[in-house]
Amino acid sequence: MQINNSQNLDFLLDFWKQNYLQEYINVGGSKIKFLTGRPGSGKTYALNAFCKTAENLGYVTVSFSAKHVGLSDFRDIYLEILRQADIETRLKECAEQQIRKMGYDPEEIPADRTFVDWLASRNEGDMLTNRAIRENLRTMFLKNPLLDYNFATVCSILTAGYLGHPSLDEASRQLLLAWMSGDKTIKAASLRAMGLAPNKITKRNARHMLRSLAELIHLSGHAGLLVTIDDLDILMDNSGLEEIHYTKMKRDDTYESIRELIDDIDSMHYIMFVFGFDRCLIDTEKLGFKSYQALWMRIQNEVVAARFNRFTDIADLDHLAKEVYSVDYIQELSIHFGEEMEHRGESFDLLDEAQAKQVLEQSEYGAYGIMNLIQKAMTGKGGTEHV
Repeated sequence: MQINNSQNLDFLLDFWKQNYLQEYINVGGSKIKFLTGRPGSGKTYALNAFCKTAENLGYVTVSFSAKHVGLSDFRDIYLEILRQADIETRLKECAEQQIRKMGYDPEEIPADRTFVDWLASRNEGDMLTNRAIRENLRTMFLKNPLLDYNFATVCSILTAGYLGHPSLDEASRQLLLAWMSGDKTIKAASLRAMGLAPNKITKRNARHMLRSLAELIHLSGHAGLLVTIDDLDILMDNSGLEEIHYTKMKRDDTYESIRELIDDIDSMHYIMFVFGFDRCLIDTEKLGFKSYQALWMRIQNEVVAARFNRFTDIADLDHLAKEVYSVDYIQELSIHFGEEMEHRGESFDLLDEAQAKQVLEQSEYGAYGIMNLIQKAMTGKGGTEHV
């Protein structure tokens, strides 16, 4: 299905793609954006679409919801990003980068053999080759000022193990991976034995570790790291029925974590964050962003223009819909949603011109966003969809 890019959500996402993914993040930049709107305005839809775009451009993408991953401790945020980023795969890609640097094709090496073993079978392995491997790894990791010392040491040892020089026993490999994943049971003596400082991943150093992870992803051959975090409005839920319950203290800790991330983002490279939330988080003063002035002062839009500003850090999808959505686009969206509903075995009716016009009119005044109104009109249901 072809959709007119000048009259839909791509009016914003194509702008982000060109100005951030293609021209800024991939050359060492960093950015934080916020995506808001009424329930059903298309925030989750937009986050998913932007992730797919980033993946097609060579980014590693990480997506999760504040409903399932606690945000009050940045250590938990970092470890979820690390888990989804698949550290072992990234380190193996670093090993492949080293193999290419030495003039060989990683695809030629059998899966059950290391690079050094393969060279030996071709009578091409010698002391000079091993020395070159060690020096290349020192340059990539240990001499890199953007990497934490322990993080760089672990990356160097694990990557050397994948290359086969020096070889790494399974127990040591598991210990290093456990430290990477934040295992609190590791003893300091075990870390010292591996040449590491007896430091563990904490709330205090997690942002520094994230900077290291983003640099590693770039070193592994990717354009950068995109992190999308949805459902931030769960911070205002007081029902106690959700998987994660944010007390006032946890809510303030979450706002502080985001504030600290904003303050530190310029020290990071090759990374972009996008947070999604219902606009009640802006409108409600007692529980929302405005209740934590240290954060609100950093993200508020001091000048609100009549026209939608694609450079703004808080992108309002309701404002976007009012300005650029058309009757034709709403009908095309109904076709898109219809394909998804058909795949799920749900019944629906595509919207005609009159229905699409009615949805467009309702979107200006209703409690729900335009994406939700389209799906309600197609199904005849009064509930809301998470889009």
